Amino acid sequence: MQGEALAHVTYRAYAKQADRENLPGVAALYRRTADTELREHFTEQAKLIGMVGDNAANLRDSAGGEAYEATTMYKAFAAQATADGDQEAAKRFSEIGQDEADHREKFLQAERAVTDRSSEATIPTDVQAKPVKIQAGPPKVSSSRTLDNLRTAMKGEAFAYAKYTLYGDKAQKTGQARLATLFHRTAAVERTEHFAEQANLAGAVRDTGTNLCETIKGEAHEGTQMYPDYARRASAAGDTEAAKVLSDTAKDELKHAQAFSRAVSRLGKQCPTPS
Repeated sequence: MQGEALAHVTYRAYAKQADRENLPGVAALYRRTADTELREHFTEQAKLIGMVGDNAANLRDSAGGEAYEATTMYKAFAAQATADGDQEAAKRFSEIGQDEADHREKFLQAERAVTDRSSEATIPTDVQAKPVKIQAGPPKVSSSRTLDNLRTAMKGEAFAYAKYTLYGDKAQKTGQARLATLFHRTAAVERTEHFAEQANLAGAVRDTGTNLCETIKGEAHEGTQMYPDYARRASAAGDTEAAKVLSDTAKDELKHAQAFSRAVSRLGKQCPTPS
């Protein structure tokens, strides 16, 4: 599921880069595929594991995840970046950790409002994303450890974005408009601020030709190896529904790889042959 969430936010970033290069067809392809990764693949897998609970359970899960990031993960990443001389990354890790602590408090307040009607707690909605433009270019850090940590953090932010999107949809369906706003606005912060800042430092976006080649490699791996293997394991375990979902996803990923390969050909570019 982390892979689907990461693909969604990454493809949206790749689409904007294609826009900047005046490649509307490629941009549209990336946006369609990004939608499939979130609204089909991620959502189907979320249903299989029962990820979306009631609103109170979703808030508890969210608060727990934010607590880990604020008190453990980002503190460790900031300390390591400082030790490795990557001061800008250390600063960003620290700032994002502070944001996550604030998110945790808002989720806890919302949980009190949802579960204890006698309390005076209200569901906060004062979350505002300040979008960061993702610039194409190489990594801006010197340490391989910092780069690895950035990539780990990007996966976490992408997953949080996807999860909060579904949690917000659940809140909307159950008549909790303020809670839906809280989840969706927090999701926007995770994608358009945190992920974007980390993507800039990690050099996650390059020119469109390079982005396409990276995309094809990932989609081909998922379509020919990862998802078929997962489907076989699910079938062997008797999880028929999961096996079908995973097998269908593998077919989708192969179609994606083919579509992106055609886009590369139209650009007159050749991708490196896998070693």
